[in-house]
Amino acid sequence: MRILIAEDDTTQRCLLQALLQKWGHEVVTAASGSEAWSELCSANPPLLAILDWMMPGMDGLSICRDLRQRVDHPYVYVVLLTGKGKKRDLVEAFEAGADDYLAKPFHAAELCMRVKTGVRILNLQDQLISASTYDSLTGILNRGAILSVLNRELVRVGRDGGSVGVILADLDHFKRINDEFGHLTGDLVLQQAAQSMRSLMRSYDSVGRYGGEEFLMVLPGMDADDVTARAEQIRGQVRRTMVMPNGEAVVSLSLGVSTADRLVQFEEVLQAADEALYRAKQKGRNRVEGSPTLSNPPSYLQGPLSGPSSLSTQHGSRAE
Repeated sequence: MRILIAEDDTTQRCLLQALLQKWGHEVVTAASGSEAWSELCSANPPLLAILDWMMPGMDGLSICRDLRQRVDHPYVYVVLLTGKGKKRDLVEAFEAGADDYLAKPFHAAELCMRVKTGVRILNLQDQLISASTYDSLTGILNRGAILSVLNRELVRVGRDGGSVGVILADLDHFKRINDEFGHLTGDLVLQQAAQSMRSLMRSYDSVGRYGGEEFLMVLPGMDADDVTARAEQIRGQVRRTMVMPNGEAVVSLSLGVSTADRLVQFEEVLQAADEALYRAKQKGRNRVEGSPTLSNPPSYLQGPLSGPSSLSTQHGSRAE
């Protein structure tokens, strides 16, 4: 665990650093509150901080308050190091956002336990975030997470310009694979398809499981031709024949493509991809179909962008 020690007393700071390094932690030190805040605002901030209450420039209590007012930042677990022992002081610390406290002079064993508690809570938080963000079977983003990515990218396009490409993909005859070869084989098909899609994503692209056998991909900065070409790559990568004891399972994808180069309604870009996917199914499956780029009037002429929600397609349930 990467831990920040913010303590203006050199002796105390060095002692804390030596103990934490002895216990296997990576340590970042700061001699003032302003130095500590700079570390916490860096690109790779420590997620556990031991802050002295009284420091020059910015005290530990102020840092706690500012940390808790931030949004869209990783949570930082704060242990406040203090010589204050009155109950009203401790209440003030917790009200400011401290997670724990350590009284001066501290005992090494108590420091070790409080740090272990912080690490355990942060690890549990990571597990909760992972469970709420990723699909447990395939390891890719779940429906809510991939829709949030799409919403964020549409906002970016409306604000900064550029474009975003969307691919909606559906495994062909998936129910038949489940019925003929069993759900374990079906799970394996989903996992391999997800892995194939992920292998063709750039570092800033996203892929998620949109439904049972449906996948949604969000590709920032791609125009219609680029997205269609990528969809063809994915179609070829996923297509395979799995030889089973009781026959062959043919795996293929139908894909619908849409793009937007202005701020458009959330449902609109999904609807365009869904209609393209429907055409791919109607034309025989194992193919890519596109749709015209959505180029609506500038954002100031439009209503608010819809948030992630379920899409009601005009086609109802698709044929496999």
